Amino acid sequence: MTADYRLQLPPQTLENADAKARPLLEKANAKLGFVPNMYKGMAKAPGVLDTYLHGYELFREDSGFTPPEQEVVFLTISQLNGCSYCMSAHSMLAEKMSQVPADVLEAIREDREIPDSRLAALSEFTGVMFDTRGMPNREDVTAFLDAGFEEQHVLQIVLALAVKTLSNYSNHLNHPELDEAFAGHAWKK
Repeated sequence: MTADYRLQLPPQTLENADAKARPLLEKANAKLGFVPNMYKGMAKAPGVLDTYLHGYELFREDSGFTPPEQEVVFLTISQLNGCSYCMSAHSMLAEKMSQVPADVLEAIREDREIPDSRLAALSEFTGVMFDTRGMPNREDVTAFLDAGFEEQHVLQIVLALAVKTLSNYSNHLNHPELDEAFAGHAWKK
């Protein structure tokens, strides 16, 4: 399925943002050195961007997952949602920042079996949570826990699903152009 509707609202930029969106974009610019096009689209409804940024920060800081595990969760959700923008951005982060092994990153990007058993179990369980809308069966949870994760991680995947739903769905509606920072990791479903 391809998202063919594009919101007609103009992107919110540092130059035209309203009083609610401007501080969010300014904070992103200060932290990243630019305002990602995804944020400009999400800022059309500042509550969407604010909620995304807050949830993203909480997941990054308090999920209990390592940086490579965090990227596996985000990449898995974005791949399942078919979000080219987020797959591209998180692929760059996976390689440059989170140190996801190259073979693991390529496996997720190509929808193949992940060659690391722990990361494979994490991706698989994230997919179960996605597919079941948060209603895994006992066997799914047991397999996840047997891979070395804890029950608290189940709820952290819920947080990641919420965050990626905000960004993936917004991107489906806004069709943001891929930022130059992520262009070397472009992905299409």
